[in-house]
Amino acid sequence: MSEARLIRIVAAVIRDAEGCVLMVRKRGAQVLQQPGGKRDPDDVDDLHTLERELHEELGCLMRRDSARWLGRFSAPAANEPGHVVEAEVYEVRAEGPFVAQAEIEEIRWVDPREPGDVLIARLSREEILPLLVGT
Repeated sequence: MSEARLIRIVAAVIRDAEGCVLMVRKRGAQVLQQPGGKRDPDDVDDLHTLERELHEELGCLMRRDSARWLGRFSAPAANEPGHVVEAEVYEVRAEGPFVAQAEIEEIRWVDPREPGDVLIARLSREEILPLLVGT
């Protein structure tokens, strides 16, 4: 696959006490997805990217010592037709409050066992949420 069509990101799985997963919808998008984003040139590693993105998008503080790598997953990009997103995914704890800001328009807690009829990006729906069922 050509590098131009591949979008590399770092994504977070944040769960509440009941096991629901925090998902976000970006402004102008139809689907929910994991919070996170692309690495900036001065990000030293994946966790730095996640800390920055979570603070910018949700106003929360990530607990770096809680991070657990879940894997690298890919799927057709939800918001960029013809592109594939490849995500390094980490389960992390974060201290709220969680507030939709920057490009985030909606925050929703989703039960990975029963996500319901909400529109969810393929990466989350087909790769990440199934991984969380039963954990």
